[in-house]
Amino acid sequence: MEYKLNFSVNQQPVDILVEPHLTLLDVLRDNLVLTGTKEGCGTGDCGACTVLVDGEPVCACLMLAVEAEGQEVTTVEGLVTNSELHPVQTALIVNGGVQCGFCTPGVLLSSVALLTRNPQPSEAEIREALAGNLCRCTGYDKIVRAVQEAAKEIEHA
Repeated sequence: MEYKLNFSVNQQPVDILVEPHLTLLDVLRDNLVLTGTKEGCGTGDCGACTVLVDGEPVCACLMLAVEAEGQEVTTVEGLVTNSELHPVQTALIVNGGVQCGFCTPGVLLSSVALLTRNPQPSEAEIREALAGNLCRCTGYDKIVRAVQEAAKEIEHA
């Protein structure tokens, strides 16, 4: 049995039939072909699948797609505005906070959520917000510096 699901992805309305067992990650990647969101562990431990649901970071591998009914989902693809990268995206590139890139979508969305609710976070607050995003390549310092730089950029925008 399929369920009709109505929600918004990256500010675009989506009406889709989904199997009740499918996760939000499955629907984003397989049905909507938004492959920026990655599956790492499948258990919510690595943060690679982080998306924003009504502005809050959520592990898409743990959320059933039907739970997104009526909500706004933002994926990494939704961070670009008028062909302009989000300041966090630019800062990650400039500060070398991207290496293999597998964790990057989740790191970006967790960072954007943090800066939306706290435009001037301390280093400790940044590290806490990113605690659910595992990165095997960068050692986190470059990511933290990038979020600090993006906060300054957003403040001056």
